Amino acid sequence: MVNIQLQPDFIFEISWEVCNKVGGIHTVLCTKARLMQEEWGDRFVMIGPDLPTLNGINPELLEDKTLFPVWKAQLQEKGLSVRAGRWNIPGQPLVMLIDFTPLFRQKNEIFTALWIRYHLDSLSGQWDYIEPACFGYAAGLAIECFYRSHLNSTDKIVAQFHEWMTGAGILCLENLAPQIATVFTTHATVVGRAIAGSGQPFYSTFPAIHAETAAREMNVISKHSLEKISANIADCFTCVSEFTARECEKFLDKQPDFITPNGFDPSFVPPPAIFEAKRAAARAKVRSVAAALFQQELPEDTLLIIKSGRYEFRNKGIDLFIDSLALLKNDPQLKRTLLAVIFVPASHTGPRDLLVESLAHPDFLHPRTGEVLTHNLQAAEADPVMKRLRGHNLDNSPASHVKVLFVPTYLDGEDGIFNMPYYDILLGFDLAIFPSYYEPWGYTPLESLAFHIPALTTSLSGFGAAVRQLPDYTGDGVFIIDRKDGNEKEVAAAISGIIRDYSRMPAAEVEKIAAPQLESVHISGGTILSIAIKWLMISHCKKACKGSGYSGRSRRPFLLPQRRI
Repeated sequence: MVNIQLQPDFIFEISWEVCNKVGGIHTVLCTKARLMQEEWGDRFVMIGPDLPTLNGINPELLEDKTLFPVWKAQLQEKGLSVRAGRWNIPGQPLVMLIDFTPLFRQKNEIFTALWIRYHLDSLSGQWDYIEPACFGYAAGLAIECFYRSHLNSTDKIVAQFHEWMTGAGILCLENLAPQIATVFTTHATVVGRAIAGSGQPFYSTFPAIHAETAAREMNVISKHSLEKISANIADCFTCVSEFTARECEKFLDKQPDFITPNGFDPSFVPPPAIFEAKRAAARAKVRSVAAALFQQELPEDTLLIIKSGRYEFRNKGIDLFIDSLALLKNDPQLKRTLLAVIFVPASHTGPRDLLVESLAHPDFLHPRTGEVLTHNLQAAEADPVMKRLRGHNLDNSPASHVKVLFVPTYLDGEDGIFNMPYYDILLGFDLAIFPSYYEPWGYTPLESLAFHIPALTTSLSGFGAAVRQLPDYTGDGVFIIDRKDGNEKEVAAAISGIIRDYSRMPAAEVEKIAAPQLESVHISGGTILSIAIKWLMISHCKKACKGSGYSGRSRRPFLLPQRRI
């Protein structure tokens, strides 16, 4: 039993996705921040990169230039600048954004020192390694400086670092301030993600994979090295699912101390009094954008289906989602018009003038065929989604009951077409499809369920596997398809069958399976506080270290037992 009196005095949480939406970790952080702020107040600080923007403004940062003047001044002496304020999300936690670019001039010295001390192999690292590694190291310097300037030497401090991108911060603190407890959380292993995304079979070959050989073949040696060393140096190592735990044991030679599934803060869901109005507004927006692009009116009962997430064509199951739509294109049992919207951020140059003009001046007398994109996608001819759609002749012709909209941008409320945040658009859909091949957790189906939208996931997602273990799981509202190497055709057929059956489902039955989904999310969401318990254990470990006169690097006497929370 954990002694809840052993609590850290101060908590830092570090991620490349703090105030920087890239993928699911941004959502993980946003939806736990309010709960952490309520529990810890301003003793909880999040740290992210200060990245350049087109207009020089980060809309997620509410900057307060009066915060921490002494600390900022000390960092400036080290050549680093920081912007502090509040993250513009529920809870508005304290946030620090670090300009890590001055460390580029010192990168050779930094990486040399990390090689000498920890054997971190940075030789083959390109800019997609150097940038986050420098950010992580800068975060470590900032925390150490904050500790020296604002905290007491007896304070129990915990710093949680997400993913390999921040791992250099763990190594920095291990050297400069080992009394600060570090937690390393991986959401997907570097080697696992690389192999699965390469098109090679991952699960059937898993027992024979040699991590270092695979890292060399996938050209991710430096990333893998930083991830592995961080996992083994940190005081506590966590991951998000049993799937990832198995990868960690094999690829990183480290069994996670804790498995901490991601939860969801239900306060993001509109209250019942305004839910239906917001849902109606979202549906109207989606239908109007599609109708303007296609110059075709869509029926009121059009079935709206969403596929969203990071642009990992195979890992996220985008390929099989498109294949399932192709199977429905000529299905006589599909009695309703189906609009599938793919929200997957990619390189684009802004909204298409053609669509902006059509939204302002709709014309349904001259329907278009072949229009799919809402924004100007770079290298569209070579884009995997576009190629797959063309290969299946999913061209939005007036005669087809299956329509597809490809939205290659983040929905931040300022995309130029929808101009609504993702959650405000999400709740307008009828069904969410996420047929992932490699998905250590899987936040998108969890989000969808929170907004009362039935969702499909697979047996290869951490979330799907976790749901199947719930004692009251019946399958209603959460469709879990079995995926494995080589059964792509069966999966696509299963997805199309679920969509077809759902399209014919009576309204009363749809309401029945959608309504209870928030309760299911509460079950998963309860695990969000497990991270606090983990921190309590770590603070106890550090207290024991201090009490013993600890001064060296070895923490063997105080290693945490493996626990499942």
